[in-house]
Amino acid sequence: MIDWLGIGHLFKLTAGEAVLGFLTPLFVCAFVFVAHMILPARRVTGYATDRETGEPRSYRLNGILVFALAHIVWAFELFGLPREWFYRSTMYAIAGGVIIAAIATVFVVFTQPEGEQKNPLIAFYLGRAQELQFFNNRFDLKMYFYIVGGTMLSLNAWSGLAWHVDFVDDVNPGLILYVVINSFYVFDYFVWERVQLYTYDLIHENVGFKLVWGGPFVWGWMFVLPLWGLAKHPDPGFSGGWLYLWLIGSAVLFVAGWVISRGSNMQKYTFKRWPERSFLGIKPEIIVAGDRKILCSGFWGKARHFGYSGEALYGLSNALVFGHFTNLWAWSYLILIVTFFVPRQFEDDKVCAEKYGAEKWAEYQARVPYRIIPGIF
Repeated sequence: MIDWLGIGHLFKLTAGEAVLGFLTPLFVCAFVFVAHMILPARRVTGYATDRETGEPRSYRLNGILVFALAHIVWAFELFGLPREWFYRSTMYAIAGGVIIAAIATVFVVFTQPEGEQKNPLIAFYLGRAQELQFFNNRFDLKMYFYIVGGTMLSLNAWSGLAWHVDFVDDVNPGLILYVVINSFYVFDYFVWERVQLYTYDLIHENVGFKLVWGGPFVWGWMFVLPLWGLAKHPDPGFSGGWLYLWLIGSAVLFVAGWVISRGSNMQKYTFKRWPERSFLGIKPEIIVAGDRKILCSGFWGKARHFGYSGEALYGLSNALVFGHFTNLWAWSYLILIVTFFVPRQFEDDKVCAEKYGAEKWAEYQARVPYRIIPGIF
């Protein structure tokens, strides 16, 4: 059979390995759960409120410790699995992740009150409860999902590199840079883990299949899409100035995207915690909407969802860094996030219009006319 997708090597497991690959996400989730529960954590409050008490919810945060422990276990093969295992078992792990997410979703959705969502299929996908915490609020389901997802995004990238080094004679330096970029991307998330508590997902999204599958499994396994088809390809053969232009250019695109994405999130986080405080010398300018305030300066004065531009630049750096520009796998992640964020910003606008009032949101739209890319869109 012709391997027309270029990923036939990811299906070449024995029957026993296929079963283990299918169960790998379950073992990962169990490991992260135990590590998260026993490792020391700091207790902080977030932006979302407890519906029963009206007080800000509190969370235990130790994602960076779980992240570090998982990488030590992987690097030293402490559970007996070779370092390239996560890459080799990718397809079977994704299948297992879908089943695990579906079963978990049935539990987390249909054990909750029906509320306003009567349609069981929509409830399954979008969820019913915004927050689910267990064990005397020691365990928050949403934040746990992101620990699994972030940790596995990095480990899947490293695993792909381990496979590449073992099975490809001419190592691609761009692939090494790809792993560094993505590991930094996740490490940065865990350094600023508290900022996640002030994002759309934590504040507005319910816990349904979209989040149960997306948080741990899509982020963890599918955000390294380019590796699926490109880990088997060697160094593209650039030399001299072209080599430096290629690698430095990819790194610069990533840094630019990181500055925009991290800057947007940090400015919003600063504003929500300390509304009068300047961020990087940028004084907050606001539109008052009743007892709420709309930030419209700095990053949030350039475009209404400027952070998505940063994610797009990050995706572009992921596409170019391999040096195989005509291979469609290089562009797979960029295509994935564009198809995710473009529709999502329409949903964001709808939620914000309801939150701040149609008139005030229209005033913000008039003041900041661009959605994602300043001056273009």
